[in-house]
Amino acid sequence: MQSRVVPLEEGEEPTPINRTNQSKPSTLRPIRVLVLFLVLCIAFSIISIHTIRYFGMNSVVTTAKSTFRPCYEEPRSLEQWITPPSNLMHNMTDTELLWRASLVPRIKKYPFQRVRKIAFMFLTKGPLPLAPIWERFLKSHEGFYSIYVHSLPSFQANFPPSSVFYRRQIPSQVSEWGRMSMCDAERRLLANALLDISNEWFILLSESCIPVYNFSVIYRYVMKSRYSYMGAFDDHGPFGRGRYNPNMAPEVHINQWRKGSQWFEVNRNLAINIVEDTIFYPKFEQFCRPACYVDEHYFPTMLTIRAGNLLANRSITWVDWSRGGAHPATFGRSDITKEFFKRILEGHNCTYNHGTSSICFLFARKFAPSALQPLLQLLPKLLAF
Repeated sequence: MQSRVVPLEEGEEPTPINRTNQSKPSTLRPIRVLVLFLVLCIAFSIISIHTIRYFGMNSVVTTAKSTFRPCYEEPRSLEQWITPPSNLMHNMTDTELLWRASLVPRIKKYPFQRVRKIAFMFLTKGPLPLAPIWERFLKSHEGFYSIYVHSLPSFQANFPPSSVFYRRQIPSQVSEWGRMSMCDAERRLLANALLDISNEWFILLSESCIPVYNFSVIYRYVMKSRYSYMGAFDDHGPFGRGRYNPNMAPEVHINQWRKGSQWFEVNRNLAINIVEDTIFYPKFEQFCRPACYVDEHYFPTMLTIRAGNLLANRSITWVDWSRGGAHPATFGRSDITKEFFKRILEGHNCTYNHGTSSICFLFARKFAPSALQPLLQLLPKLLAF
């Protein structure tokens, strides 16, 4: 690169001038282009952001709103509250179930036409060998009854879809005769039945029970009764007060101690009293163990204290204790005759709504599986069902 010398005044050294200084304007030109490009990019970004904010996001939000579903939806109608569960199986614990079953509407008048039903609750070990009798008994009375079955957890029922017992098993646990687990099973049956708000009367039965009147007679008898049918008598002997433990005081005193049959009928209010109890249950669980058989004392004693004026103090299930022993007699094929049923249906007098009645028993037990065929031949003719 050539340089030229600039003349100076005398005494000064000449200073060369570099021609590169003259090229600076040309080197600034690319920088200006780059800055302009960056400004355009920033402007484009700002415009894009505003466009998405005011146009694109609206469409996204609209789409999100159209597909969003809340995790809990309020029932849309009363029908969802009053329709009974279609599936009796659930994953509630006993504590959760009893709490749920104890919920009670405060307004007594129902805002819909409520058809009151009988809940038939079967406490069984497994199969229901006398199921065909109950099928015949309940035929043509749909809408006036419900069925609940508590069996061993391992038992798998195999009823056809046409059966009244189809899918009527409730979540169950092992229960032992004479122990609190038996009362737990009964409370479990009551609690599941209480989930159907139309169930008004609750009858505990076993797999060896049969009806001894037709459905219309039994429904009318229970419906018109002012009392519930649970035995609750004061037995001063060794199998009554002799089983009382003083540790049960002050919740239960010996003069309040009662005994009764395990098989009962209670109305809805008493059923709620049973499932909501947290006062007497711990006492009976701890201090009524064999030879104190809790299923004979817990409900009769507790309900006598809570609502004794509502109990008829008798059972409506006939049994035969004449043969002695810890359990009533069991009847098989050879026992099923017209004369046998006369023993059940005739010769009895009892109190019904402060009057005297000759109809004292609506059910009977214990019947062996071998009694099924003769019962199917005799009962429809004898009882008109």
